[in-house]
Amino acid sequence: MKSKTIITAALTGGIHTPTMSPYVPQTPQQIADEAVRSYEAGAAVCHIHARDPETGVPVSKMELYAEILDSIKSRCNMVVCITTGGGLGMTPEQRVEPVTRFKPELASFNAGSTNFALFHALDKIKDFKYDWEQQYLAMTEDFIFPNTFKSMKEFSVTFSENEAKPEFEVYDSAMINNVAFMIERGYPIKKPVYIQFVMGVLGGITPDSENLLFLVNYAKRLIGDFEFSVCVAGRAQFPMCTQSLLLGGNVRVGLEDNLYLDKGKLAKSSAEQVEKIARIAGELGIEPATPDEAREILELKGLDKVNF
Repeated sequence: MKSKTIITAALTGGIHTPTMSPYVPQTPQQIADEAVRSYEAGAAVCHIHARDPETGVPVSKMELYAEILDSIKSRCNMVVCITTGGGLGMTPEQRVEPVTRFKPELASFNAGSTNFALFHALDKIKDFKYDWEQQYLAMTEDFIFPNTFKSMKEFSVTFSENEAKPEFEVYDSAMINNVAFMIERGYPIKKPVYIQFVMGVLGGITPDSENLLFLVNYAKRLIGDFEFSVCVAGRAQFPMCTQSLLLGGNVRVGLEDNLYLDKGKLAKSSAEQVEKIARIAGELGIEPATPDEAREILELKGLDKVNF
């Protein structure tokens, strides 16, 4: 274990729809407020998506990102990790535009294609708040989240040109090999790389202890010099994040990944989940890293070099 861990708060995402929880933020002000609450609870990093303020549908509108980023930066110095996953069905150009426009310190970089499936949520939800939700979930039964080697090469160049560190989103073990291949082929990717092991998405690896141990050891063999974090879709969030702490890793919590704080109890804020994982870390003798400590650990360029 390490003495410090980076806690990331994933605030809204592009997975959960408004009907699933009234607490998922959708306006720029709500998202920024959630970031600040999470910072005060111990998060060094926030991971942001944008949503239409009226309907909550995931969108990639630069004016919404600008409002979110300006509000966060005016109130705290946390590291902002902007998505390039975006929302389901967005083009690669739409997804990477925030990196070019805002030149963030950190941005997500999906490390391969996957069957990103949400349609099974329809088994439990019959009545929706907005018309778009049912179709959005249903289309994922026949949806591939594309991240080809061509698009990943282009993304790596864009990241490098804008001095944004990739947070490689790894949904399965093959994506570790993809990252290792890109490094071997000379893509502009600097070590130590930062990997987010994403567990529990239908189409990706399931969240259990043996799988996480395998992912970490496999990355050690293929990549060697890396930092890692763990995020989990659903109920295994806190057990698997605790294992990440025990393995010397970092953690991601928040309403993008899990809507609940405890069994049957909806989290009213990502900050509540940050507080919980910070308490667990404290019991293990691990302190949450500050934003500046996270910058040092991840070798980020600094808040003075972003374009927001």
